[in-house]
Amino acid sequence: MVFYILLIILLLTIIYLLLVPIVFYIDTSTNQYFIKIKGLLKASIEPDEAEIFKIHLKVFFFNFFVYPLQKKKRSKTKAVKKNISKKRGDKRIPFKKVIRVLKSFKIKQFQLDIDTGDCISNSKLYPIFAFLNFYRGHHLGVNFEGRNKMLLYVENRPIRMIRSFINI
Repeated sequence: MVFYILLIILLLTIIYLLLVPIVFYIDTSTNQYFIKIKGLLKASIEPDEAEIFKIHLKVFFFNFFVYPLQKKKRSKTKAVKKNISKKRGDKRIPFKKVIRVLKSFKIKQFQLDIDTGDCISNSKLYPIFAFLNFYRGHHLGVNFEGRNKMLLYVENRPIRMIRSFINI
């Protein structure tokens, strides 16, 4: 009986991991940049006073900070490693598969508001952005006030990535 309960829990966990959404979020106006696996993990980039930035990891109920630009401490004794090169087969991923995996991502929200600093360039971009807004439904804007901001909210599920990678 306990075996069946553990088997059901394992099966439900696998199904949850395949169906859980993975979110990529970039918002330059509020300085929010994160990758989130709902209910499991959130990795966000935050500014830091000592370093340029830090990565804030939230895993379940635990919070970690990672400083990727800090130099790692190395021990004084260096082990001598022999360079033994092993020849491996060519295991490149075909370009078509990469494109199919990228197409599995869904753009939930995209907003772009730019100012190039040159009023002539802005006036040339205005009809292009108006045309793209009409046909694509995203909010693309050109301003003459010096504001530059972007909001990108992309979502995917592991089952979609696996299915697009496996299918021919």
